[in-house]
Amino acid sequence: MPDGILLVDKPAGCTSADVVRAVKRRHRPSSVGHLGTLDPMATGVLPLCIDGGTRIARFLGAQDKAYRGRIRLGIETDTLDLTGTVTGETPVAADVSDRLPEVAGSFVGPSAQVPPMYSAVKKEGRRLYDLAREGVQVERAARPIHIERFTVSPTEVPGELEFEVRCSKGTYVRVLAADLGRALGTVACLASLRRTEFGCFDIGECTGLDALVDREPGNLPVVPPREALRGSREIPVDARTAFAIATGQRHVLGELEGPASSERLGAVIAPDGRLLAVLEAEEGTWQLRRVVLPEAAQLYRA
Repeated sequence: MPDGILLVDKPAGCTSADVVRAVKRRHRPSSVGHLGTLDPMATGVLPLCIDGGTRIARFLGAQDKAYRGRIRLGIETDTLDLTGTVTGETPVAADVSDRLPEVAGSFVGPSAQVPPMYSAVKKEGRRLYDLAREGVQVERAARPIHIERFTVSPTEVPGELEFEVRCSKGTYVRVLAADLGRALGTVACLASLRRTEFGCFDIGECTGLDALVDREPGNLPVVPPREALRGSREIPVDARTAFAIATGQRHVLGELEGPASSERLGAVIAPDGRLLAVLEAEEGTWQLRRVVLPEAAQLYRA
């Protein structure tokens, strides 16, 4: 079983955990986990970390994401999407279409967002969605988010909008839909959602779940760890430096060319071409965050 990132085009009607279970049942990897949970109604890019790919999970999970979908105006639900129970209806003004560019544009940039009750966020050790199903509402602290792009336009269906958004980790698009409705003087909920990008991964690289389950056991089209960090600075090293980094000798990092101001991650490449370690930029220097190829300590021992 190759190590790396498996890019799944998640179908509607199943949870992200269901996708993990289906792949694990068919292909039997030693370890597998998903990044960036998608709601059951949502489809699109769902990266799965397979075996050694789990070692770079935290460096991928912090990346921006892009979505497209539809928003239904005039209806609000307890889950903030059409799968929930309708909790209210409000008329939609006739001039909504004229105001869409200005109102959508007001959401672009940094802001704070309160997680919805139907979410996996924990409050005193319990998932919010478990509390919500019991009819319990609790205070939730707002979290910083950043909307890079948000475009909205009317569709052929009265009262329904289509949108595209690129946003930071931790952004709830369901909340964004509800907030847009209020900004337009009505209420709204999410009608459909498809994740089209996850960091440097695009929906065109993904494989449908059914096709993955139909493949021969162990034959998965994973993205190798090195390629999965393709947006990072690559730093090739010789055998001596590879051994030092693999054994945690951080002083050798001072011998490497420092990060540019725009760089966040550095991918250390071993002499055999594999990803050896991940570095993170901190105050103009590289800091060792994770050795991804621990066997390098034996491979490159002097």
